[in-house]
Amino acid sequence: MKRNPLILVFIAAVVAAMLFAGIHIARKNHAGGVAPGQLIGQTAPDFELQSLEGKSVKLSDFRGKAVLLNFWATYCGPCKIEMPWFVELQKEYGPQGFQIVGVAMDDASSEDIAKFAKEMGVNYPILLGKESVGQSYGGVGVLPTTFFVDRDGKITDREFGLQSRSVFVANIKKALSQGQAVQARR
Repeated sequence: MKRNPLILVFIAAVVAAMLFAGIHIARKNHAGGVAPGQLIGQTAPDFELQSLEGKSVKLSDFRGKAVLLNFWATYCGPCKIEMPWFVELQKEYGPQGFQIVGVAMDDASSEDIAKFAKEMGVNYPILLGKESVGQSYGGVGVLPTTFFVDRDGKITDREFGLQSRSVFVANIKKALSQGQAVQARR
């Protein structure tokens, strides 16, 4: 069977274009940021974002607590599966010095995000994300993306995409066991 040389040239051109585009996107995603894996063991990049209530919230406000930092979006199917687990985990581990912080990374209005969070029964702070914050964490090209931060503010682990509840529990326990708890102020 003879092959048409024009088809082979066309296929080669398509493959070359795809490789070029992939390299360009990879460089763009890591420009100005670090690879997420390089953050483990490092102090979590601090940020200041607005909460759904209009308050300014910094990640460093939670120092002394173990934090699950979850980048998500209202349109994200796997995020909708995780959120009820997070509600339960906040109730279960919150008294031990644990805090979930959700960062909404979509273009929905704050009113739509608040409505969505209320429908999901969210019992933890939801912040309105900015691309620059995502970039400081190595880019959040996959939603959900979750970082686990110990009591001293160091990243202990990260997960991309939907994980099992047991993976979250193991990472929460690890984050709770590391770093120093802040004593209650009198």
